[in-house]
Amino acid sequence: MPGPTVEMEPVEPQSLKKLSFKSLKRALDLFSPIHGHFAPPDPESKKIRLSHKIQLEYGGIKSATNPNQANSTQPDGNSQASAPSNALALPGTENSKDPQTGGTQNALVVGPSVQQKGLNDVGHLGKSTAVVSSSGPSERNLSTSAIMERIPSKWPRPVWRPPWRNYRVISGHLGWVRSIAFDPSNSWFCTGSADRTIKIWDVGSGRLKLTLTGHIEQIRGLAVSNKHTYMFSAGDDKQVKCWDLEQNKVIRSYHGHLSGVYCLALHPTIDILLTGGRDSVCRVWDIRSKMQIHALSGHDNTVCSVFTRPTDPQVVTGSHDTTIKFWDLRYGKTMATLTHHKKSVRAMALHPKEHTFASASADNIKKFNLPKGEFLHNMLSQQKTIINAMAVNEEGVMATAGDNGSMWFWDWKSGHNFQQAQTIVQPGSLDSEAGIYALSYDLTGSRLVTCEADKTIKMWKEDENATPETHPLNFKPPKDIRRF
Repeated sequence: MPGPTVEMEPVEPQSLKKLSFKSLKRALDLFSPIHGHFAPPDPESKKIRLSHKIQLEYGGIKSATNPNQANSTQPDGNSQASAPSNALALPGTENSKDPQTGGTQNALVVGPSVQQKGLNDVGHLGKSTAVVSSSGPSERNLSTSAIMERIPSKWPRPVWRPPWRNYRVISGHLGWVRSIAFDPSNSWFCTGSADRTIKIWDVGSGRLKLTLTGHIEQIRGLAVSNKHTYMFSAGDDKQVKCWDLEQNKVIRSYHGHLSGVYCLALHPTIDILLTGGRDSVCRVWDIRSKMQIHALSGHDNTVCSVFTRPTDPQVVTGSHDTTIKFWDLRYGKTMATLTHHKKSVRAMALHPKEHTFASASADNIKKFNLPKGEFLHNMLSQQKTIINAMAVNEEGVMATAGDNGSMWFWDWKSGHNFQQAQTIVQPGSLDSEAGIYALSYDLTGSRLVTCEADKTIKMWKEDENATPETHPLNFKPPKDIRRF
């Protein structure tokens, strides 16, 4: 026979969120009676902390300047008696034997208020590790606050920099402007476009000086030699061309890429040319003989950024496979692979003075050391867009340009983003054409030129009228740096 049914009280329906909050509150009340409160200031713990810091900082000097004190210690090894009473005592094996229980105890004894007899409360036999305080749990915070690490922010404070403003818009191309390079004399610069032409512009006036035709697809990479009268161009038509600027015509072509060529760089000391493309290979060319010296293969996807240095690693490439590779130019082998980014590394910038470089991806802008490639830090903000181009000048102003037309300016040393500019599209263009594909500083670092999707070239310079009062530096040092 089934027993009599007991009527259950109706349970009030509650959401899962409310129940989890109630459970969390109950756990906090149970385990954290002083949750959210700072430990009250304790002069004794401050004294202990200071003496510990002094001991760490000047302990070696003390022992070197007072050799007599070292000789005057008692021969039976009771050196603890002569130690100051407010030192941070971390007893070892010889003085941590409990005389009443015979068990070994590793206890963190903080301050003079701790009595040795308190060890009896922990356990009578065997080993145990405990923070020993003189009384109840409320005083435990006071004693452990003596060894809490309190370090002021060591993050470098950025210097104030004036914001940059757009002072000139140059139109003339009939397609997206995809690449830019400055002449070593700083009198002109060249731009490559999706209209398959290369145009040469005067830096001072912004006037068109020359138009070069020869490519049959858009031009994705440009470089001007500082030792010869040569300009190099690379495009989606798989072609890499060498232009003689005395005759204004192509004198060499470098054949070998199996797909579009996306980036191009000239070695600063040797007559070699580096091109990276959609065939996932960075190719090294001898400028004079047109021979391919190496095919640096190892990336799993498009090589979209490359730069070179005079010393190892002489070639650094970034790819859509999210990695950055350092290459040994002598053997054509990988020296190191950096896997810090989560998205395509479309842009990299080598600092002109320091042995550091930055790489930009849609997830973060990261700074690395050279030659080892140690990760230094992330920039302190996220641009939240695909970053197509970046450049840094000698003063340490880095500019990054995105697909959505945003151009952010950064302080190189601290990673602080001090200006967020937005490009304005040419009248008659769509808002979606506010993309920046390439940018470069001139040789002085005082002018910045951007190449954009609205077919224009924009020139930027620092605002002379800005002062620290009109544009204050809003910098907060980061609490916790995202390491990856």
